[in-house]
Amino acid sequence: MDTLPSIPKRISAIQFGLISPREVRKMSVTNIITADTYDDDGYPIDMGLMDLRLGVIDPGLKCKTCSSRAGECPGHFGHIELVAPVVHVGFNKTIRKALRSICRNCSALLLEPSQKKNFLTQIDKLHEMGHLPDPVINDVFKEARKTKVCPHCGTEQLEIKFEKPTEYIEDGHKLTPTEIRDRFENISDDDVKVIGMDPSCARPEWMILTVLPVPPVTVRPSITLESGQRSEDDLTHKLVDIIRINQRFQENRDAGAPQLIIEDLWELLQYHVTTFFDNEVSGVPPARHRSGRPLKTLTQRLKGKEGRFRGSLSGKRVNFSARTVVSPDPNLSINEVGVPEAIAIQMTIPERVIERNIELLRMYILKGSDVHPGANYVIRPDERRIKITENNKEELAEKVEKGWVVERQLMDGDTVLFNRQPSLHKMSIMAHQVKVLPNKTFRLNPAVCPPYNADFDGDEMNMHVLQTEESRAEASILMQVQENILSPRFGGPIIGGIHDHISGMFLLTRNENRITKNEALELLRKAEIRELPEPAGYKETGEPYWNGKQIFSQILPKGLNAEFPAEVCFKCDVCKKEACEYNAYVVIRNGEMIQGTIDERAIGAFKGIILDKVVKTYGTTAGAKFIDDFTRLAIRGVMKTGLSFGISDEDIPETAKKNIKEVLTKAESEVQDLIAAYEAKELEPLPGRTLDETIEMKIMQTLGKARDQTGNIAGNELGLENSAVIMAKSGARGSMLNLTQMAACVGQQAVRGERIRRGYAGRTLPHFDKGDLGADAHGFVKASYKSGLSPTEYFFHSIGGREGLVDTAVRTSQSGYLQRRLVNALQDLEVQYDATVRETRGVIVQFKYGEDGIDSTKSDYSKPENVHKIVEAVTGKKVN
Repeated sequence: MDTLPSIPKRISAIQFGLISPREVRKMSVTNIITADTYDDDGYPIDMGLMDLRLGVIDPGLKCKTCSSRAGECPGHFGHIELVAPVVHVGFNKTIRKALRSICRNCSALLLEPSQKKNFLTQIDKLHEMGHLPDPVINDVFKEARKTKVCPHCGTEQLEIKFEKPTEYIEDGHKLTPTEIRDRFENISDDDVKVIGMDPSCARPEWMILTVLPVPPVTVRPSITLESGQRSEDDLTHKLVDIIRINQRFQENRDAGAPQLIIEDLWELLQYHVTTFFDNEVSGVPPARHRSGRPLKTLTQRLKGKEGRFRGSLSGKRVNFSARTVVSPDPNLSINEVGVPEAIAIQMTIPERVIERNIELLRMYILKGSDVHPGANYVIRPDERRIKITENNKEELAEKVEKGWVVERQLMDGDTVLFNRQPSLHKMSIMAHQVKVLPNKTFRLNPAVCPPYNADFDGDEMNMHVLQTEESRAEASILMQVQENILSPRFGGPIIGGIHDHISGMFLLTRNENRITKNEALELLRKAEIRELPEPAGYKETGEPYWNGKQIFSQILPKGLNAEFPAEVCFKCDVCKKEACEYNAYVVIRNGEMIQGTIDERAIGAFKGIILDKVVKTYGTTAGAKFIDDFTRLAIRGVMKTGLSFGISDEDIPETAKKNIKEVLTKAESEVQDLIAAYEAKELEPLPGRTLDETIEMKIMQTLGKARDQTGNIAGNELGLENSAVIMAKSGARGSMLNLTQMAACVGQQAVRGERIRRGYAGRTLPHFDKGDLGADAHGFVKASYKSGLSPTEYFFHSIGGREGLVDTAVRTSQSGYLQRRLVNALQDLEVQYDATVRETRGVIVQFKYGEDGIDSTKSDYSKPENVHKIVEAVTGKKVN
């Protein structure tokens, strides 16, 4: 007979409760009475902790309850009858609240009938509205605790103290679990409702255990060690302790042992049951292995980063993933990732055999699993999976037919996901196309580093091979690198030129380079350019030449127009567009660069105005091609001109060194004058500052100004032909401050924004006089890195450096925890098709996403007036 189709059902509500002793016995398949597990032959003992009725984990055995074999049997609960009741440690606070709220004589709730009725109405109302009644229940406990005489039987109530972990003391007398249970059993169902429980599925006396459920064998499997010995799970160890103490308790009680021994055994039973549930209860020494390692019991399995929820459910280890070190390959497209052949051989993609691909898949099967590209497994229509080996590959190639699935190896063009941790925004995981390459690292285009925050100093990244056609389509449409060139955070490009790309384009377009035809074609050879424009001029020999602007124009889309001041526009306040003295105002008309210099603001990640315009005007595919073209052009350009940076690049002439020395000497004398005025009480305090704060601020100001002046002297001497200046001015890397510190003066070292003060009593180091406020004594480093630091300067410098390291470490953990909390708080919000943001119940959180409904990646980022604001916001630097 055909089975009826299953009708989908919607869950209307979930109710949580406590398991009653009756239910524990009902769901149990056997009472566990012996602490032994296996007999001498290695067979599970009846009514022991490995009883076959509890399920099977050994191959060859059958479960006595469901007759299934290992792997099929889900496992079944047993139970242990406790000789005496014990407190469930998880309900400590609830037991304490309940005990303080009921009468010690008649177990009635310590409230007037009218109060009780009022609270019950409020609780029912909240339930109807779908809200938790916790605030009302807290009020119930507060009101009941205020009552000192029972309104029902007139008994005077005594103060109940709670001592960790499970002791309740009433007027100096320790309440036994039996007494607590007796009181709870006499609470009426109406009173149970008022204290926040549903009597149909949770009664207070069930928090005092009389019977203990024993988890199935499948929950606590034993493992066989190499020596052949069996090693039991931590839970089994704990259950053994409980059964043994239970038996000793029974024997002593039956033998009429003294009350003291009985109480000790009862406490021991309570300890073992407590540590079975939670082995990290404060005030309880944890149960340990003989090795000294604390046991991992039920609570430890569930909570924390490695627990069941976070470690095994929210996030887990997965198949079809690979991880290795990343290294750069500027010849790859931004959409590609270089995958080592060793990984490509291991990773597979399932391909269903159809008429059109059967011959190709046969070829892969015949190649086998050791030669790339081959196949590793075939799956028959009956879902049997067969590994392809040297012995069976020819037979399988013959047998394969439509409807089979061949798991072929990873090949060029396959779509994979690529990720770097920590994944802090959506661009931390993107889709790339595979390019199988030799050697052992993943290869990545350096232009894609910013969204991943990756560098090549040993970073590792993860690759996930998608297994279904739907997932590959979704990844290509939504997650491909070119779809994420523009960042949703600020609307500008997050993928773009970095480091050498910017230096190369800057050098290529800055001066009127005379580039011969061969050189021009060599520069453009990766950009698929077949023809050159009209030459810029002719040499004396009659040979034509082109300039860098013309070469750059060849990779610009036709019809592109842009005008903006470049990053390197640093000498004049207001640009004279057409005739900019420094050739810094970039003008592009109809895809041709007429004037200007290409730098970070034109093509860089986080800024790139031209790149932004290309993506928004011509689409993401054109944007990706433009990035690929200009990065390759820049690298060939920088190889042509050369850009090296060595220790001699910080050399400055003797006259400059003399000027720097004069500036520093003058600054030191100014500091001494300030100190003298401070000591003579002649210094005028700044508004809202004490005299001590004023002197510190004025000294910091004077020394800061001196360092900047020395930097200007060094910068002017080095000039725009210096490699470091080129990098700093074009925005490729570093700043003039770095150069200042290398060539002129390192400057004031600070801790928490102040000069260094701590150290010895009254002075920072024993080399200085007590109370010395001078520049040297509080961490001013006169030397440059080039000239070398004195021992005291080096020491102060290391103090300043240490603060940066500690700050970074502290910030990382704090921001990680804050992000986790935010993600958990916002995880159920979703943007719906009507543009509203709603949570799972359909309640509207925002009528328009982000309150304005604007997609920042579609907004006009590249208008000069916008760029100034955005660049300042992103970098924190003032823009001309």
